Amino acid sequence: MGSQSLNVDIEDLISVANALADAAAPETLRHFRSNSLSISNKDQAGFDPVTVADRAAEKAIRSLLADLRPNDGILGEEFGSVESRSGFTWIIDPIDGTRGYMSGTPTWGTLIALRDQNGPVLGLIDQPYIGERFIGAGGRAWMAGPHGEAELQTRQDTTLEAAVLFTTFPEIGTEPERRAFEAVSSNVRLTRFGMDCYAYALLAMGQVDLVIEAGLNAYDIQAPLALIEAAGGVVTDWSGQPLTGGGAVIAAGNRHIHGQALEIVRESLKQS
Repeated sequence: MGSQSLNVDIEDLISVANALADAAAPETLRHFRSNSLSISNKDQAGFDPVTVADRAAEKAIRSLLADLRPNDGILGEEFGSVESRSGFTWIIDPIDGTRGYMSGTPTWGTLIALRDQNGPVLGLIDQPYIGERFIGAGGRAWMAGPHGEAELQTRQDTTLEAAVLFTTFPEIGTEPERRAFEAVSSNVRLTRFGMDCYAYALLAMGQVDLVIEAGLNAYDIQAPLALIEAAGGVVTDWSGQPLTGGGAVIAAGNRHIHGQALEIVRESLKQS
């Protein structure tokens, strides 16, 4: 992984990531399923909600980073970017799945990723309400939860016809992107919607096989990317290229099913 080029201790970085998730959790849990939750809309042309919990959690993470890693950069959803002086940048989504959060479903999560100049160093997905945390770093992926700690590996032997496919919104992306998604969906066993970042955790666990989405920002996908790759999966954009930011994403449990889905998407987009 990229961290080797900067000669740092990956265990130290994992410890920092865990501390950041621990700092965010009280802020998100304090407001979850609260009747007094304050919600604002960031997109006057549509609905892009942000809550007091989003902002409080990101502030807690940034405050701790200022103490623990003051030379690192930060890219966060709510408060912009800080330039890196160390070669490392933390990418933060304090609540991925704010719509789910405000609806009371425990499928949102705090996303924390760390990148250097070569790519992802680690990715963490934390769901504090159900007590599950997923981490990919140092060439391995694991989770800790109510049943203890377990190593993670994506499902390696699934065919496309037997696959379970997730995306967050049925109205995925643009019209051509939606048709491309539906072309893949018509070839799998089961398609499900609405899990936000938890779908990527399920992919890393080997519970599902594909997550296909469009219109993502870097803070939506960088933590899931690092987790899934560490668990043995494949994550690219819709042209098969590595993800350096956000955009349209195909995440798969293995290269075979990724290649099949990618080919269907490409053929559909050609016809658009």
